[in-house]
Amino acid sequence: MAAPLLQLSDVWLTFGGTPLLEGAELTVAEGARIGVVGRNGSGKSTLLKIAAGLLEADRATRIVRQGTALRYLQQEPDLSGFSTVLDYATADLGEHDDPHRAAYLLQQLGLSGAEDPAALSGGEARRAALARVLAPVPDILLLDEPTNHLDLPAIEWLEAELRGTRAALVLISHDRRFLANLTRTTVWVDRGGTRTVDKGFLDFEDWRDAVLDAEEQERHKLDRRIAREEDWVHYGVSARRKRNVKRMARLGGLRRQRAEGKRAVGAVNLTIAEAEASAKLVCEAVDVSKAFGSTLVVKDFSLRVARGDRIGLVGSNGAGKTTLVNLLTGMLAPDAGQIRLADTIQMVTLDQRREALNPDWTLQEALAGERADYVQVDEAKRHVVGYMKDFLFTPAQARTPVGRLSGGERGRLMLARALAKPSNLLVLDEPTNDLDLETLDLLQEILGDYAGTVLVVSHDRDFLDRVATTVICAEGDGRWGVYAGGYSDMVAQRGAGVRAKPAARPAARTQETAVPTLAVAAASGPRKLSFKQRHLLATLPRHMDELQAEIAALQAKLATPDLFAKDAAAFTAAAAALERAQADLAQAEHDWLELELLRAELGA
Repeated sequence: MAAPLLQLSDVWLTFGGTPLLEGAELTVAEGARIGVVGRNGSGKSTLLKIAAGLLEADRATRIVRQGTALRYLQQEPDLSGFSTVLDYATADLGEHDDPHRAAYLLQQLGLSGAEDPAALSGGEARRAALARVLAPVPDILLLDEPTNHLDLPAIEWLEAELRGTRAALVLISHDRRFLANLTRTTVWVDRGGTRTVDKGFLDFEDWRDAVLDAEEQERHKLDRRIAREEDWVHYGVSARRKRNVKRMARLGGLRRQRAEGKRAVGAVNLTIAEAEASAKLVCEAVDVSKAFGSTLVVKDFSLRVARGDRIGLVGSNGAGKTTLVNLLTGMLAPDAGQIRLADTIQMVTLDQRREALNPDWTLQEALAGERADYVQVDEAKRHVVGYMKDFLFTPAQARTPVGRLSGGERGRLMLARALAKPSNLLVLDEPTNDLDLETLDLLQEILGDYAGTVLVVSHDRDFLDRVATTVICAEGDGRWGVYAGGYSDMVAQRGAGVRAKPAARPAARTQETAVPTLAVAAASGPRKLSFKQRHLLATLPRHMDELQAEIAALQAKLATPDLFAKDAAAFTAAAAALERAQADLAQAEHDWLELELLRAELGA
């Protein structure tokens, strides 16, 4: 049996006196598909940084097989020091890597490569970082929240790309569907340690729940044994001193065992402060249109929103989801058509950008206001520390500035603020960002029991399937389709998922990254297309269609369950063929684009 590509064992790390990892382990074999899961703050990202060699543990054994190429995607990539996105994406390429692949990946992710890295949004920076780590096709890919800030087309494209890669994958993600579709092994980071189970995420949660139930049963048995021994101490002590000493020592041991045992982290206690019920008809839109300049965002859209509806909005970034939400909630006036809103609406909005949070506030000030100790939740007053505990904050964090909270903690804080306000209409913009799986579970349950109406913008397919009763999807050219059910129901009715926006034109290559091409004639050559160039211009579209069909067939083959386990050689051959086909397609697209540009320039 071949040695693993990477092995971490006996990892110990302490921050500020509190142990984060205590004996954690991670083993990555060739072709592995590993999901790393756990609560926010459990040490998942830290474990990946140690695996990548970017962070030194207090104690650990890290063994990397000689010659293994490893790439790590961090949550917040740093693009400083690069003049263009293409320069950043090609920075890690080796002598034998193909620079065309980086440009191809950027194009697939909606970037041209010519963008200024300093002007990128968070989502665009994440796309550039993905292109950089995927371009070299390494032996191991360590990906920390790769779907964060990506829209649905990009998530589904990335899923297909990773399914076809030959690299071993280690993923941290809160996207259930993404994990379920890609993983065959799950590493659970829990209470400082790791537990590895040879199950994909699809089966992991049932296994985890069974483990936690068994732990609670053992703890209950231990409590009963302690109670029996304590009863003997009070009522059954005899004159036999040696026996008494042994039983007292046993009782002390049982008490130490109970005190030292680490229980699972508690669940978030979410409750929604509900206002008086709204009218049965919350909103009615009739032939609504909205444009910004020459861009038509909404065209002739009609919808009736009834009390209790859970409506999900999906579309690529820039499709106009926020604009449509603002129209439906009366925050934006339509150019044409009518919007009728119930008079009794009390709306609460959860903003994905956390713009309502002042980084200088303390956690207590963000929840209760300046110099206040109580939070008004529905008709009751809650002490701010008790309310903090409901969202897994410790009393010691009450004075912590908001700017020092992690992404997951800021997500929980936004939920705590939003759910304390009375409402009968909740507008949630990407509520799942940075929330751990357990918090997502409870949020879904709470929304299911909420008596009011919910409008949710989300790229999380599983969340939409569990929450939404109606999905509104961007169809392009200002048109929006309305579909009954969740995201999967919408796909079944449309026959396809969310349409991606048109890919950006690839950036011109610099002299360092340029490769020989048949497309462009030399500046000193004749100012017309050669016979060979005209032939390529006519035949390349058919060749690209053939390559796309080949790529789809290879991706379908690699998606076959247990292919690697049953026939590793076939899996490796298919992965290599897929890589060659993708590189050929990228080259063909590049050549065709340059020929088209030259033809237009020459007027041929």
